[in-house]
Amino acid sequence: MEKTIGVLTSGGDAPGMNAAVRAVTRTALQKGFKVIGIRRGYNGLLNGDMVELKARNVSNIIQRGGTEIFTARCKEFKDWEYVLKAKEVCEKANMAGVVVIGGDGSFRGAADLSKAGIPCVGIPGTIDNDIQCSEYTIGYDTAMNTVMELVDKLRDTSHSHERCAVVEVMGRGAGHIALNTGIAVGAIAALVPEVPYDFNELVAKIKRGRETGKEQFIIIVAEGVGGTEELAKRIQESTGIESRATILGHVQRGGSPTVRDRVMASEMGYYAVELLEKGIGNRVVGVKNGKVYDVDIQEALSMKKPFDERLYKIANNISF
Repeated sequence: MEKTIGVLTSGGDAPGMNAAVRAVTRTALQKGFKVIGIRRGYNGLLNGDMVELKARNVSNIIQRGGTEIFTARCKEFKDWEYVLKAKEVCEKANMAGVVVIGGDGSFRGAADLSKAGIPCVGIPGTIDNDIQCSEYTIGYDTAMNTVMELVDKLRDTSHSHERCAVVEVMGRGAGHIALNTGIAVGAIAALVPEVPYDFNELVAKIKRGRETGKEQFIIIVAEGVGGTEELAKRIQESTGIESRATILGHVQRGGSPTVRDRVMASEMGYYAVELLEKGIGNRVVGVKNGKVYDVDIQEALSMKKPFDERLYKIANNISF
C-alpha cells in the first residue's frame, strides 16, 4: 500500500490552520506520500471521518480563516482504549504518521498516539501564543491585528462620548494578546493574568489622565483576569467617567490570516512532513530564536513560557 500521512486540526480554530494543512499536503505529495485529511480532530480519527487530500483540494484555502477540515474537542481520547482504537484506524490507512495542528490538549493526544506506535508531529496553532516550547503560534498575529482594528473603531465612539472603554480580549491563562494589543492601541492599562493589578492605582491613573486633558480611555483586559463588566461599573462609580465593557469574544478567532501566519504555517507544515519522512515522531515543531526547530512532546508540555516583564514595564511607562 502507498504510504500515507494524516493531518488534523484540533481544539480551538486559529487563522493560518488552513495554510498549515495546505503546506503539509503539498509537501507530503511532493515526497510521494498519499495525504489523508482527518476531519473534526481526534473525533474524525476514531470515527473514520477522513478524506483524501490532493493538490487541488487545498487550492484557494491559504487565505481563509478557520479550518477547512473542521475541528473539535475529543474527551474520549483521554482514555487509552480510544487511543488504541485510533491506532487501528491509522494502521488500516497505512499511515506513516499524523500531523496534529492545535494546542497543548492536542499535543497530549499526539503524545499518546506516538506512544501507541503512530508517529505524530505537533504544530502549534492557537491565537493565545501560549505554547511553551515556541516563541510563536499560528493565528496569534492575525488575532492581535483583529483586536487592534476593532479597538481602533471602538475608540472613535469612546472619544465622541468621552468614555472609558474596558475591552476583554482572549487569553484565559496568558496575557500576550492583551499586553501587545494594549500597547498597539495606546491603552492606559493592559490587565493580564500573570500580574495582579491594583484597582485604586488604576483609578488614580485615569483621574490623572482626565486632569491633564485626556478625553477617552481604553483598558484591555485578558479574559483570564475576568470581571470585565464589573470593572467597568466600578471605574464609573470611582471616577464619574462613563465606562462601558466590550467583550470581543470569538470574533478574534476569525478572519483571513496575515502574511506572518501564512508564512509561519507553511514553514512549520513543511518541517513537520520532513520529520515524518525520516520516521521521527513524538515531536512538536516550534520557533526558537526566530528559527523553526523541533522538541520532544513531553518536554514541550513541561516547559514554562516566560512572561515579557520588560514589555509590561514599557506598556505601563508610556500609557498615561
